[in-house]
Amino acid sequence: MKAIVGKQAIDTDVVLGAISCIFWTLTLQTTFKYVILTLRADNKGEGGIFSLYTLVKKLKKKWLIVPAIIGGSALLADGIITPPISVSSAIEGLKTYNHDLNTIPIVIAILFILFFIQRFGTKFVGKFFGPMMLLWFGMLGILGGIHLFGNIAVLKALNPYYAIHLLQVHNEGFYVLGYVFLCTTGAEALYSDLGHCGIKNIRISWIFVKTMLVINYFGQGAYLIAHSGKTLTELSGNPSNPGNPFYLVMPDWFLPFGIAIATSAAVIASQALISGSFTLISEAMRLNLWPKVRVKYPTELKGQLYIPSINWLLFIGCVFIVVHFEESGNMEAAYGLAIVLCMIMTTILLGFFMVLKRYNPFFIVLVLATYLSIEISFFMANIQKFSHGGYVSVFIAGLLAFVMVVWFTAKKIRKEYTEFVKIDNFKKVISDLSNDLSIPKYATHLVYLTNAGMSDEIESKIVYSILQKRPKRADIYWFVHVNVTDEPYEMEYRVREMEKDDIIRVDFYLGFRVAPRINLLFKKVVQDLVKNGEVDITSRYESLQRNNVIGDFKFVLIEKFISYDNDFPWYERIILDIYFLLKKISLSEEQAFGLDSSSVKVEQYPILIHPPGEINLHRIKDRSHH
Repeated sequence: MKAIVGKQAIDTDVVLGAISCIFWTLTLQTTFKYVILTLRADNKGEGGIFSLYTLVKKLKKKWLIVPAIIGGSALLADGIITPPISVSSAIEGLKTYNHDLNTIPIVIAILFILFFIQRFGTKFVGKFFGPMMLLWFGMLGILGGIHLFGNIAVLKALNPYYAIHLLQVHNEGFYVLGYVFLCTTGAEALYSDLGHCGIKNIRISWIFVKTMLVINYFGQGAYLIAHSGKTLTELSGNPSNPGNPFYLVMPDWFLPFGIAIATSAAVIASQALISGSFTLISEAMRLNLWPKVRVKYPTELKGQLYIPSINWLLFIGCVFIVVHFEESGNMEAAYGLAIVLCMIMTTILLGFFMVLKRYNPFFIVLVLATYLSIEISFFMANIQKFSHGGYVSVFIAGLLAFVMVVWFTAKKIRKEYTEFVKIDNFKKVISDLSNDLSIPKYATHLVYLTNAGMSDEIESKIVYSILQKRPKRADIYWFVHVNVTDEPYEMEYRVREMEKDDIIRVDFYLGFRVAPRINLLFKKVVQDLVKNGEVDITSRYESLQRNNVIGDFKFVLIEKFISYDNDFPWYERIILDIYFLLKKISLSEEQAFGLDSSSVKVEQYPILIHPPGEINLHRIKDRSHH
């Protein structure tokens, strides 16, 4: 409201238009598009733009990754802007007491505490969530209601005519939509947090939430109309700081309580986006869009995770935003732009989801036409604020999208150049090696992690490692493959014996919310096999075998590096260079798979791509003897 009214004298038509626009935006955008339509597009209960992308991937349209990347990075950028703008606007209520108060240190302190407690899991903060939100929305309804009953006539703003009329009477014309849009910015976070809350809970509580919100906006409208002709600055009595209608509707004695409740509500709203960002990154890692980073599961609660690196990255981003913009009013531009981009991308993917689910084609066209026109209008209105701060969110989103594109493309390039061979061709030689006593034994059990999706295949680099690098003699060779599935909590495995007593392949099928602790899981598989008498893991050294000593397990990981003997196309070279740089700062494979580092051997293997052509090297005769 504060942004829409601006510095102009309050005008009844503008106020009615503002409430009308807000009401219809909440109804069309949040209620209809998100609460009714988008929440249906859940992936086994998980929401968010990457879950939506996972669903529409089945349509085999390659370009759909583009809206997913743009939307995902815009939502993350929003996770950096929401905490500062929510907390700042709440704390700025204190300026009614002290006009010259510097709110920046207070805001940063609150944000630091918020990010610091993430490591304990949201269960810790979650106890206050329900009661606090009930109090907050209840307060909104009561405050708005008091003023609304003083002037029931404002209800005529329910007529959409006033919303359209606003664009004619407001001094910024069409661009006022940039401010109106601020009322629906949380809708995208609502979808990302679907996994935490569940669809029924969201839909039922939304009825209460929306009613209270609408009453509050209408109450603010009634208050402003009663003071038409004045400016917000006159109403606050502070020449440097225009009053916020949200605080102006509060009785003076209630202000300190109002500020405290608003601040805790802001913290909770920020919390929703932070946990949403964690979910987003963990899904991005599964889709090969983000470097592997450490994920922790602080509580036993379903769907809870904590990613330390992302947590502190968000915190640094938040501090930068607070210091750069100083006041919440200056952040509005950066805020709207990130979200509207994300919403447009969700609409595009949602269209394909409806095609996948065979909705009525007429309905699909209607939904897409309606929402693309609404959101593109919001986008046009927001882009005008690009120079006022919108550039910040575009820059942050661009940076994140860049990382995703590089990681995705590099994985694809590497996959194209990975050579797979049939295990059958090497069974005999590996079996012979296992029984060749002239070669010292490398390990009793040698375990390789393989990327080969086909169970009868294996990377050629693994064969090279076993036979050529230094022949590795072992009693049993294990090939372990990890499949990440679309079911959040699946944990299954399959075992195949490729060569009696010599070669065994294990396939794990782990849900995208399961920590891949391969060390533990692999031990469990081996125990099961021993129990069923399918494999004998006692050491084959005679003295140890007599005493039932278990043989040692050695994991071999093969890391690739770019060999110098390459002729890459230049763009692939750049992408792979950045990829290996990112790989250095992300988790190593052994950490990502939870392996015990004492039993891991990491080998370097060159990616030999496009070996250089004929080398014209000539030998010349030695003439010195003549």
